[in-house]
Amino acid sequence: MPQGGYLYLPDYLDDASRRAVLDWLRTLHPLWEQRYSTRRPPPAGKAQRPLLRPVYWLGNWQFACLGYYEPPRGVRDRCVAAEVFPPVLATMIADVETRIRRSFAAADVPPGWRLNTCLVNFYGNRREAGDRWVDVARVGEHRDFEPGPVASLSIGERALFQFVARGREPGRAPVRTQWLDDGSLQAFGGPYWKDDLLHRVQRVDDRAGIELPPAIEGFHTRRVNFTFRFVPDRDVVPFHRLGAQARDDVRVYVEELARHSAHFQRALRADPGSGGEASTVPRTRS
Repeated sequence: MPQGGYLYLPDYLDDASRRAVLDWLRTLHPLWEQRYSTRRPPPAGKAQRPLLRPVYWLGNWQFACLGYYEPPRGVRDRCVAAEVFPPVLATMIADVETRIRRSFAAADVPPGWRLNTCLVNFYGNRREAGDRWVDVARVGEHRDFEPGPVASLSIGERALFQFVARGREPGRAPVRTQWLDDGSLQAFGGPYWKDDLLHRVQRVDDRAGIELPPAIEGFHTRRVNFTFRFVPDRDVVPFHRLGAQARDDVRVYVEELARHSAHFQRALRADPGSGGEASTVPRTRS
């Protein structure tokens, strides 16, 4: 049962839906983005670096080098129109939206809210120089700035998820610790869970020896997490309507996505600059 804007269902995903999600994952070609671009270099004292893990987005893609969606100021050129949800996810999210509207306080569900964006995060081990494998299955403390409740679906090894107080004293215990099991659904909303607290993934188990699709060069995935959020339609733009610098910043990524995605092939065709000078954004793994 939800507790003041929090919901956890350990066995949300049934076997048939799980198989369908895994089949869909096998079709993906995730990106391993750089944190910054060459046209927007790192701030003073910061170094260029890849993200800890490969990612994929649905609904809209928030490229790291453009900055993530943070209203009210961080909305322009942040959310690029992306592929629609596959049927298996669309069906589940319609159900999740119904559960949230039924269970959460009306004040915590803003007008027009729906779960129209999804970040697919791949948690596991990354191969580094000399065939050394490094565990990068974690996420540091952060907030989700998108308005309204957030929902996440977990597949694979269980993850240790924690909520912690903002500005807390060192050593203070987490407000809530929750193991996110295989097939579980977590949702939270309202000012307490989203504004007063930060959340993090401390670690992901490796006891079961799970390796999940898709095949990603230089990476072994043992957990996949789908995080669903809401971005108002007015803040989502097609690739060709990004500002010129933002288009240049992410063109190399859109070109990579277009190798396997009809949506991004159309996005490139709609952009009059895509046949021009090649982007110089540095590439790592794809």
